Amino acid sequence: MDECEVLEVKTCESQDPVTNLKKVELEIKKVTQEIQALQGRKQQLISKRDKLKDAIQQDKSAHLAQKNWDREDFPWSKELEKIQKSLFKIPKLRAHQLPTMNATMSGVDCILIMPTGGGKSLCYQLPAHVSKGVTLVVSPLVSLMEDQIMALRALNVAAMMLSASVTREEVNAVHTEMTNPQSKLKLLYVTPEKLSKSKRFMTKLQKMHQMGRFARLAIDEVHCCSQWGHDFRPDYKFLGIMRKMFPGTPILGLTATATSRVILDVQKILDIQGCLILKASFNRPNLFYEVRPKPSSQEECANQIQQMLQKEFKGQSGIIYTMTIKDAEQLAGDLRSRGLRVAPYHAQLEADVRSRVHMKWVKNDYQAVIATIAFGMGIDKPDVRYVIHHCISKSMENFYQESGRAGRDGEPAKCIIFWKFSDLARQSTMVFTEQTGLENLYGLITYCLDETRCRRNLIAEHFDEAWETADCAGMCDHCRTPREVKMLDLTDYGDKLLMILQKSASLDQRLTGQKLVDLLLGKGATKQRVQEAIATGLSRDKAESIVAFLLIDGFLKEDFHFTPYSTLSYIVPGPKAEAGIKPSPMAIAGSRNLENICLPSSQTGRSGMDKVKLHSKQKTSKDTTNHFVSSSSKKENGSKRSRNTASNSPDSIPSIDISWSDSEPSGTKKRRAVVIEDSGDEMDD
Repeated sequence: MDECEVLEVKTCESQDPVTNLKKVELEIKKVTQEIQALQGRKQQLISKRDKLKDAIQQDKSAHLAQKNWDREDFPWSKELEKIQKSLFKIPKLRAHQLPTMNATMSGVDCILIMPTGGGKSLCYQLPAHVSKGVTLVVSPLVSLMEDQIMALRALNVAAMMLSASVTREEVNAVHTEMTNPQSKLKLLYVTPEKLSKSKRFMTKLQKMHQMGRFARLAIDEVHCCSQWGHDFRPDYKFLGIMRKMFPGTPILGLTATATSRVILDVQKILDIQGCLILKASFNRPNLFYEVRPKPSSQEECANQIQQMLQKEFKGQSGIIYTMTIKDAEQLAGDLRSRGLRVAPYHAQLEADVRSRVHMKWVKNDYQAVIATIAFGMGIDKPDVRYVIHHCISKSMENFYQESGRAGRDGEPAKCIIFWKFSDLARQSTMVFTEQTGLENLYGLITYCLDETRCRRNLIAEHFDEAWETADCAGMCDHCRTPREVKMLDLTDYGDKLLMILQKSASLDQRLTGQKLVDLLLGKGATKQRVQEAIATGLSRDKAESIVAFLLIDGFLKEDFHFTPYSTLSYIVPGPKAEAGIKPSPMAIAGSRNLENICLPSSQTGRSGMDKVKLHSKQKTSKDTTNHFVSSSSKKENGSKRSRNTASNSPDSIPSIDISWSDSEPSGTKKRRAVVIEDSGDEMDD
């Protein structure tokens, strides 16, 4: 044994084992810290690497976008225009349609982001006619496929579909057409499930590709590929192999709603990094956005919707979205018992029943369909004058898509959400297991809670777009009747809520949102009440809004628990509260800014956003109510009034309620009342 080793052994043996253990423990701790530091550095470098890769791909996309895709001198341009006008009867294309068609005809991979009703389907239907072979269209909605095939067959266009509901004979017929060189088949619609689960179909698809008959792959609702998307579908992940299996086949992805993060993720999944990205503005100028308080009882809510369908939307077609199949069936039954021609539309209906409801609605035999938000509609009906959300959607993307089914003909239409605090927990217990489920839901809750900002501004922020509030032109509830903005300090309310939660925890009790609001208002179980935490003079609606805001703000958070029959949402202190950080102030609406009430041009008969001049006469002896009317659009010959009236127009002006100015001292507040009526006559100044 070496002399040094002998010395080391003797030294170790001479030391106390406890001392040696402490030294070893210290060294392990030191090494662990070094490993953690290195892992942290590694994560930083990985993040930096990914950002650089994304930047390179974005540069490639930007370079592609610089090319003039609007040109009309491509080899296929004349034939494209001929079919557009003669077959589809479309005199002029919309923005981004021609660039998308030219890109996919050039064999360039492309993602098109265009609002619902913007004409995305034409971007693959028209090129399919000019191209040789078959355009394969992947769509998640059978109803959408059926709708498009009906429309195409009416134009004598050869189109077929494959889904779980088709017969064996139909499947065999499709497979034959796919590999028949003489076939006239141009468009084949399939569900993503069909692609991922049918080896026989994939075999036929490979054969079609070998024969040079696979013209392009069009993926509708392409955001479903990404787990960051609002409607992630596992079977969409299968589409990631399509680029390797079918090289040379251009991929066209289409969606109405996708953030920058989702688009980057979709490119990676489909292996089309650096593809051409075309994005149209989210704005639909003919849609009026509004949030209304939802009545507390089912009967009151049905009564309110009945009034809307019989008066505000009399004789007009629409969609009413609900959260569950049970809700859809119950609301449809309630409205039918009131004499309204409506029908439920959801996934559990037999296929033939769904188709029959669809056709009756398209023909206006039914005034409205009551559909579940989870199932969606996917129906291209141009004259939908209103989309009513009987409950909140699960994300801003879902709401934007669903509401976008209104007004596809360019005429005014209304998009209304009924908001109630209790619906938050109903929805959150359904989405919290998704990758970004709560994040997406809270984005829509922010939209519902906001009492002052332009609705379009809120939507634009979500989709990473800049928006000038003035451009709304009075086409949302806040821009039509602006209010003074006030900031409410929630520190005191936050402290009260924490006191209530602390006492309940000491009693080993959990609190739902509704029970928490009850205790804040001095109601609920006596043993759980905290006398000094009761908020006096606070309405239930405002208390619910405060609790919802504190959830969005992170001062409170939802804590989910499973039971044998359901999932429950309880409220607990959030990260802010646990860190001792005060809640953010909440913007609330003060009195209406009556001098800046904005009416859209369709109401004033003028262009842009006009301001209604209001006159007020103050009297000390009695209250006064001044009546003013808006000017309506008239024909040049003056012989006809506007076809929209206060009873049935989707754009009618609602009465403005009496409001009090909180800025004036108590006892000196002046009553302000203005009623705006649509009489069809010019406004009398």
